[in-house]
Amino acid sequence: MNRDPVAGSDLLSIVQGADRALVLGIGGGGDVVGALAVARVCEALGTSFTLGGVSWERSAVDPHPGPRRITEIQDARPLGATAGLAGPGTSTPEGVSFSEAGMARHLGEETVLVDPSAGAVGAAEGILAAAGGLGCDLLVCVDVGGDVLALGDEPGLASPLCDAVMLAGALRAADRLRTVLGVVGPGCDGELAAAEVLERTAGLARAGAWLDTWGVSPAVADELHAVAAIVPTEASLQVARCARGETGESHIRGGRRRVELGPVGALILLFDPTAAPVGELPLARAVIDTRSIEEASAALTALGVHSELDYERMRASSRD
Repeated sequence: MNRDPVAGSDLLSIVQGADRALVLGIGGGGDVVGALAVARVCEALGTSFTLGGVSWERSAVDPHPGPRRITEIQDARPLGATAGLAGPGTSTPEGVSFSEAGMARHLGEETVLVDPSAGAVGAAEGILAAAGGLGCDLLVCVDVGGDVLALGDEPGLASPLCDAVMLAGALRAADRLRTVLGVVGPGCDGELAAAEVLERTAGLARAGAWLDTWGVSPAVADELHAVAAIVPTEASLQVARCARGETGESHIRGGRRRVELGPVGALILLFDPTAAPVGELPLARAVIDTRSIEEASAALTALGVHSELDYERMRASSRD
């Protein structure tokens, strides 16, 4: 398709001005399923996509604490030192299938895995290697639920580290790759409440960083529901339920997390992260110069923010 190479500042121009979008679920685990909802809208606007995520599964799926390095992943094709392509058989050394492998089976094509082990610096390198190797000129980072917008003091915040490192990597790469941040299903991961996500959105709007709002259609909701039978995900499944018109209270994570189902959960909020002041994305800014996941975790700890890596290591030590 012939396109005007100069994209406008509005989201429609940004998406339709791109040749191919790299759409990444940045929270690890099942975020790649929610990312598919965003990818389908890009496709409907005439822009093809490559889907991907992060080499970090939830501890309920992979008991190994923290992300997996590209060098230890089985049946993946490297794209530089911190990214690779996943096929249907891509797994951990112990044989645990990555969510991106399940998505590869669903789509019938390889998906991207970015390894955040080398902090934001390594994540940026992986993002750029994947985008360059696959002909992508637009990056869309997708978080299911909205904890990527957290300030750090929210009582329900439980997994801020992966989102922060990946968004920081995207910000580092943004001078070479047009970047959009998307939140799918405000509140659907049971961490930040929908009202907290909307409050953060208002702050980004005042700063001129809120680009647009899309929605998850019933047809895409059906696809997300079907993929959830292949890829273990609870949060993205709540998005599908919201898009199908369900309302009321739902519980995930073994009953530990509460989700309020309703139309807000079917929204896709989209932002220009490069236009956000430091105070609006403080966790990503805190880890932006890190070169390891341990350094990134320490940067959040210095802010008084505990992360999923802390929890996973504590859980792993209790099993020893």
